[in-house]
Amino acid sequence: MRIDIVTIFPDFFDVLEVSLLGKARSSGLLDVRVHDLRDWTHDRHRTVDDTPYGGGAGMVMKPEPWGEALDEIARDAASRPTIVFPSPAGAVFTQATAREFSGLEHIVFGCGRYEGIDERVFDYAGTLGDVRLVSLGDYVLNGGEVAVMAMVEAAGRLIPGVVGNPDSLVEESHEDGLLEYPSFTKPSVWREREVPPVLLSGNHGAVAAWRREQQIERTRARRPDLLSDQEGRA
Repeated sequence: MRIDIVTIFPDFFDVLEVSLLGKARSSGLLDVRVHDLRDWTHDRHRTVDDTPYGGGAGMVMKPEPWGEALDEIARDAASRPTIVFPSPAGAVFTQATAREFSGLEHIVFGCGRYEGIDERVFDYAGTLGDVRLVSLGDYVLNGGEVAVMAMVEAAGRLIPGVVGNPDSLVEESHEDGLLEYPSFTKPSVWREREVPPVLLSGNHGAVAAWRREQQIERTRARRPDLLSDQEGRA
């Protein structure tokens, strides 16, 4: 998979050199290219924002550098990319979205800042690729970098070969619409707290049943909306 990230803070993504995603980049499973939006400006101040038409607080990112950045990335693309802009006005990013993204050949992420990006950029981007506006949730961040980092990690780890044990991906929270069951390791007693006896029984059927029960109970307690969604689809 190829991922292009356009941002005014390219150093933010240095973290992609470490952990599993860093190994995936080194092995060629993941091709991540980070671009500084200011490279497509033409004034000595490398200006990427201006005041909003109609008035209002804050600044808006100018369309010209975005247009040139997307043009150059699209020219170098082997196929029509999916162009993703983090936005509090977008569709909510879920595990299903992450799995969808993990199967794409090329994603371009555009990190907005200030009061956002000139709306015409989204329209123009649609001539170059398939545009998606995506939100991490019902809150506002200072910019798109944190959201993009979360989406890259969530999707990247689902690419075959990135995670050493693929079975661990199947049992995670949200993969089947429920939260993950609790996990325990040695010692069996720690500070007077014991591991549930069923996990020490060696009875794989009983363990599986207990874990499923824990998933349902944990989801009911912490995210009852997920159970409501499942019942609505039934």
